[in-house]
Amino acid sequence: MASKRSFPDSFIDEDPQKALEALNEALQEDADNAAWLCQRAFAHILLKNYSSAVEDAKKAHQLNTSLPLAFMRTGIAEYYLNHFESAHAAFTQGQQLDDSDKSYEIWIKRCEEMMGDQTQNCVDKQTPAAPLVKHDWYQTESQVIVTLMAKNVPKDGVSVKFTERELNAIIQLASGEDFIFHLDLLHPINPEQSNFKILSSKVEIKMKKTDVIRWEKLEGEGQESHIKHFNPDGVWRYSPEHQLDGCSKENSGNEPSRQC
Repeated sequence: MASKRSFPDSFIDEDPQKALEALNEALQEDADNAAWLCQRAFAHILLKNYSSAVEDAKKAHQLNTSLPLAFMRTGIAEYYLNHFESAHAAFTQGQQLDDSDKSYEIWIKRCEEMMGDQTQNCVDKQTPAAPLVKHDWYQTESQVIVTLMAKNVPKDGVSVKFTERELNAIIQLASGEDFIFHLDLLHPINPEQSNFKILSSKVEIKMKKTDVIRWEKLEGEGQESHIKHFNPDGVWRYSPEHQLDGCSKENSGNEPSRQC
């Protein structure tokens, strides 16, 4: 009978202490129930008992090596213990078991950010700030045009790679630094009919649309079926700023449960 009991996340969220007591009682009857150990780890996380959460989650993994949730619980608890490398390893293993759960990717990125911050704190704090380059975009019926406001870029100082749903560019700035620019595009483009041009005051990238539709934004996940068809009455223009270092892309993380 005990094994038929369930402890969903909603039950634990509502009253973590009450849930912990119920799980303690259930695990006295069935100490090797991996699912319950995972849920008790969740209760411990909500109660900020992170070391206990790690212990329960790791035991759950030992009992059931194909349980992705055990790695998720381990990773979150390790993260809040500031054990970012251990957390990263746990999230990576969990993602290998369940790559459909996008929260693993979010947590992995957050761990990498924290690990990078720790490394950065060990180097010279006088390192110059990463280059700040504005970009602007607009669209026509057949193209999406992205303009990077970088002046005096060498004629051979731009490398652009187009794929159906991504734009990747490396631009050598006049200062000698490399600026890395990446977009996950809202809709598909035709890479073979896309191109770029270097001007004295900017770099202009033209991407050929595969469908004559209006893009409601530049990045994201588009829904191909019910997008508004292009209306030439107006052209949208945006001017966000991207700040990226010379060797990596920056993707902002949101708080876990935060993103991360």
